[in-house]
Amino acid sequence: MTTEKVLPQLAQVPARANGLRSDGRPPFRADHVGSLLRPAALRQAFRRHAAKEITAGEFRQVQDRCIRAAVRMQEEIGLKVVTDGEFRRASYWANFLDGVEGLGLRTASLPFRDDQGHQLEFIAPRATARLHRKQPIAVEEFRFLCQVTRVTPKVTLPSPSTMHFYGSDDFGAPPPYRDLETFFADLAEVYAAEIADLAAAGCRYLQIDEVAVALLIDPAIRDKVERAKANPDRLIDLYIDAINRSVARRPADMVIGVHVCRGNYKGHYLAQGGYEAIAERFFGRTDANHFLLEYDTARAGDFAPLRFVPANKGAVLGLVSSKTPVLEKLDTLKQRVEEASRFIALDRLAISPQCGFASSAAGNPLTEADQTAKLKLVVEAAEAIWK
Repeated sequence: MTTEKVLPQLAQVPARANGLRSDGRPPFRADHVGSLLRPAALRQAFRRHAAKEITAGEFRQVQDRCIRAAVRMQEEIGLKVVTDGEFRRASYWANFLDGVEGLGLRTASLPFRDDQGHQLEFIAPRATARLHRKQPIAVEEFRFLCQVTRVTPKVTLPSPSTMHFYGSDDFGAPPPYRDLETFFADLAEVYAAEIADLAAAGCRYLQIDEVAVALLIDPAIRDKVERAKANPDRLIDLYIDAINRSVARRPADMVIGVHVCRGNYKGHYLAQGGYEAIAERFFGRTDANHFLLEYDTARAGDFAPLRFVPANKGAVLGLVSSKTPVLEKLDTLKQRVEEASRFIALDRLAISPQCGFASSAAGNPLTEADQTAKLKLVVEAAEAIWK
């Protein structure tokens, strides 16, 4: 499908549509967050390219083949929205390092953990100079995706908070900046320019991946922030405003989904806690059409916070876990959607996995067959619930 063919398909999508749709335009009853397990050939190509054993052109050929296969898999199981699996990225935010001048890397201030207490460190982006978009970030990814799918292509971008929260010990302004307001103003210009170019390329479904706001629910993380003499509630407000400023100049027919989760790395997570503490603020103030929400474990709390989702916004329930190969039961998914519908109308709900299957190239502890089975279940559940 060419970019020119995508535009008419999505042209009638209202910017702030009521509810969610199942008529071939986003958002959809069956969705997924974006990243997919990298096939063995792609993981090997990442390693060989890093070691300079293959050229950039050879690396791209492998990526192209793997993306085509991933798109075919998504279409064959019945998804009406597809991504490229983030197959051109080492992590969900890695393309920002290439596209944005002034970003570096450092060890993150928080570790991932699992239910057994095992911890994993990770690296995170950190501003080392004034930020400036020097080249497109995800535009070429989107253009290729348009060429190889017959359904709606979705592109994902990390939230603005990703460039701040993990790479800071004191949660203040990065050294090149005197205050956070100026930092996020520069960052908003990076996003605005990228979104304008994505729109020009035909993108009408953009997902923003927000984690830091969900982390600031966790009492232990809030305590860490306060001990650094920062204000967690001020950070939440700054992060919401940063999203809003970033998408403010989008076309009226571009749908924005904001994915909210508590971290996803090799089956580990960063935080726990229900949405209640932020729901009224976040759902009410964030400029989005719908929210893709983590709801696969008790760490996410109950569905009561969904009562704060405004009537002109929807919610995609992440009920299927991308962290474990255990396949959920269809009847359980139907029951949980029914429970959620006590707080938000059923016609404003949809279903998905709680996060991507591979927020980094290493991926979660599942097989590709497990991943396909999970995505098939999402489609099957959507068809059973919204007949």
